[in-house]
Amino acid sequence: MIKKIIISLLLVNLVADGMGASGANDPADYRRIKVSEYVDKMKAGWIGQMAGVGWGAPTEFRWAGKIIPAEQMPAWTPEMINQYQQDDIYVEMTFLRTLEQYGLDVSIRQAGIDFANSGYPLWHANWNGRENLRKGIAPPDSSHPRFNIHADDIDYQIEADYAGLIAPGMPNQVIRLGETFGRLMNYGDGLYAGQFMGGMYAEAFFETDVRKIVEAGLACVPQGSQYQECISDVLTWYQDDPDDWQETWNRIENKYNLNPDYRRASCVLKEDPNYWQKTEWRFNIDAKINGAYVVMGLLYGQGNPDQTIIIAARCGQDSDCNPSSAAGVLFTALGYSALPEKFTAALDLHTAFSHTPYTYPMLIDVCEKLARQTVTAAGGHIEKDAAGEEVFVIPVEKIRLSPRVQCWQSGPIAGSRFTAEEMAQITVPQ
Repeated sequence: MIKKIIISLLLVNLVADGMGASGANDPADYRRIKVSEYVDKMKAGWIGQMAGVGWGAPTEFRWAGKIIPAEQMPAWTPEMINQYQQDDIYVEMTFLRTLEQYGLDVSIRQAGIDFANSGYPLWHANWNGRENLRKGIAPPDSSHPRFNIHADDIDYQIEADYAGLIAPGMPNQVIRLGETFGRLMNYGDGLYAGQFMGGMYAEAFFETDVRKIVEAGLACVPQGSQYQECISDVLTWYQDDPDDWQETWNRIENKYNLNPDYRRASCVLKEDPNYWQKTEWRFNIDAKINGAYVVMGLLYGQGNPDQTIIIAARCGQDSDCNPSSAAGVLFTALGYSALPEKFTAALDLHTAFSHTPYTYPMLIDVCEKLARQTVTAAGGHIEKDAAGEEVFVIPVEKIRLSPRVQCWQSGPIAGSRFTAEEMAQITVPQ
């Protein structure tokens, strides 16, 4: 009898260990979201991107180092939502297509081949990275500062929305996707910028407090990087002055535009060292300052869709990309069913996004399919609740960051080159 009691106690302890606070089966270690709610929020994330870029497009880089006067902001019209020709949006669909065709574990080399074969015009880090790929410089070297002088530019920051939209509550999946797709064109802060954006989207499925959403994105960025410093500064300056966004804008301008210590990887300076002496020197395509403007829109917009877009745009510089990112994150938190009708009333459901096979409904379908795969790949599962509705059950994990590097203190190149067989798959003219 005593022996049986001891065995029973041992079994109870083993079960208790497996179900404890650190156990995989503890409900506290999971986040849950109905699949229908996920889809509603994911749909809104795409609408936010389209609304932000459409509203801000007439102002893009017309105000560099200047706040856009309120009267110079265009008025919103519902037709502005149909942004099917915007590189701010359709480039990331190349990545979605690669994931759809090859799976979540697609190699960075295959991702590079697909990006090399894209047919749309590109600029800055995207352009330089794709040119490197077409010349046979395989990733991750295609983004290394030795080969890409634009590696700290905004490019992956404006394309990482997809990562958070297919990885609700899964920052490690966002970071991993950045290591596959962000490294095609960006390095250091340029890469972290996209992981930050994707991290905010991932959190927006579970959180509506914009400050907490920004902090969740920041948790995806290595400590000690200038990007982490920049976003932390904006959070602090907002706390110091929550009612005057223009004062915070001035602080950002003085530190992240006018201070050469924070322009050490500026592509314009690498192309022309005398740029500082020219009248247009305030132009800044760097990921840091434009990421700061995204956060400005989120914090000072205080959950209001119009004000979020307007403030992010009025900060200037890349003033269509930045409101696109800010609105994408906010609209995800709000959900499609809660959006003002003016952002959905004129939505075209039949036109395909340029250079993609996706209409808006097709885009939603492929993101849901990939999200299901991502949940499973992350160790989660899909269950049904008492009402028979599907629910994503998503494990909460400790965040695993990318290594910290900076473009002006870069690590060694990988020496990666495409093989002859891989080059034969790149079919664009060389």
